[in-house]
Amino acid sequence: MTVLDLQTRVIEIRSLLGLTAPAPATGGDEFAATLRSTVDRTAAASPVRGAAKVTGSDVIAAAGKYLGTPYTFGSNVPEHGLDCSGLVQRVYADLGVPLPRVAADQAREGTPVPTLGQARPGDLLAFDRPVDHIGIYIGGNKMIVAPHTGDVVKIETIYRAPTGIRRIVPSVPAADPLVPTAAALRPAALTDSIPFAELFQAAGAKYGLFPRLLAAVAKVESGYDPAAVSGAGAQGLMQLMPATARGLGVDALNPQQAVDGAARMLSSHLQRFGSLDLALAAYNAGGGAVSRYGGIPPYAETQAYVPKVKAAMEQLAAKGFL
Repeated sequence: MTVLDLQTRVIEIRSLLGLTAPAPATGGDEFAATLRSTVDRTAAASPVRGAAKVTGSDVIAAAGKYLGTPYTFGSNVPEHGLDCSGLVQRVYADLGVPLPRVAADQAREGTPVPTLGQARPGDLLAFDRPVDHIGIYIGGNKMIVAPHTGDVVKIETIYRAPTGIRRIVPSVPAADPLVPTAAALRPAALTDSIPFAELFQAAGAKYGLFPRLLAAVAKVESGYDPAAVSGAGAQGLMQLMPATARGLGVDALNPQQAVDGAARMLSSHLQRFGSLDLALAAYNAGGGAVSRYGGIPPYAETQAYVPKVKAAMEQLAAKGFL
């Protein structure tokens, strides 16, 4: 796209917004000022087009495809390399979400997030004033980023406080069943075919989870057997490792305590990763593995585990268990 094309696009945007069309700019500085003025007026006021159906886990998965791509300043074409904002633009473009090309403009998109503690996977982390560097948060105080010349796209620990955090995708997309509605937490008709249903209902209400999520995990983990012990040493209804159970302060072989501990852990994973798939992967393989790989780890057991639990959730929903 040429400068003239961009100038024309700015005029079109301003016209659609009911703003006075500026006189055509004659130089790059004038054009940059015009474009920035338009972005400043609109970016914070409206959601990013195409982002409503995208989840944080989608963003992380899309970014993971570019791990190892060499850093090339000024490039947003993976075959030629990527710079920091080129990576961000490419990842979101792959998901049908258009973002500006440079970091300073990307840092005005979406909605602001006050602190890093409130950041969710998929949020943009901007650095410096004016912004000259940007990455994608993946949870666990880590980000995917194209760092600098001589390096490659990789996962880095966040080594300094970002000067801005922007949320491009919704906190909890409507299609991502992370948090139940109030109606879903009302007492449901319990059936004899779902063992420990009362425990799943109580823990779901306590931690803001769908009871069927807890029931599905128990079904896949132990077949609802509160005395089960795996070859690896995981114990009880929710198959908690002894060290995990100690950390949670529960007895893994006590069904009520096990369900409560598992619910607490799943709720923490959902808050950390912002995705049901990643929360389940973390339950199976550990949150560190999910952060390290920037998505579901490439372990055969974990790759099979996530769809098994989701299939069990669908079966429970078909029975009317919320």
